[in-house]
Amino acid sequence: MSERGGQATRLERIDRARAWILRLGAVFLFVLTLEQWIRLVGVTDGPLGRFDLMPVGWRVASATLAVLYPVAGIGLWLLAPWGTVVWFLVAATLAVMSFGFPGTFGTDILGLAPHVACLLVLAGLRIARHRASRPVHGERRNTSH
Repeated sequence: MSERGGQATRLERIDRARAWILRLGAVFLFVLTLEQWIRLVGVTDGPLGRFDLMPVGWRVASATLAVLYPVAGIGLWLLAPWGTVVWFLVAATLAVMSFGFPGTFGTDILGLAPHVACLLVLAGLRIARHRASRPVHGERRNTSH
């Protein structure tokens, strides 16, 4: 096997791993979407179990997440670049809720951890892909289009 063939195979493996992570993230976000909408329509009991009983901060956060979760999930499932951006917005929203307003939302590190972990894995795969796509030592990069 040539150096070039090994490089292509490595890129394919990285791309396949990235696609799996994105699709698993999409399924995770679809589950969170269902949970969020169940909470919004009032299927569960408790002060946060129905939209009209929630404090204002929770209303804003719940409505925002009820829109961001499925949009990010669809973007991830389609392997669209904007899906990862929206997923980052979800993670940032949850981080601001947990660490910026712990008195209102509590500190939900376990709820934030899967988002951060998957986004870090995706960042690592992006770095690995960049390194794998560099020319092999002694080979010139083709700059003509």
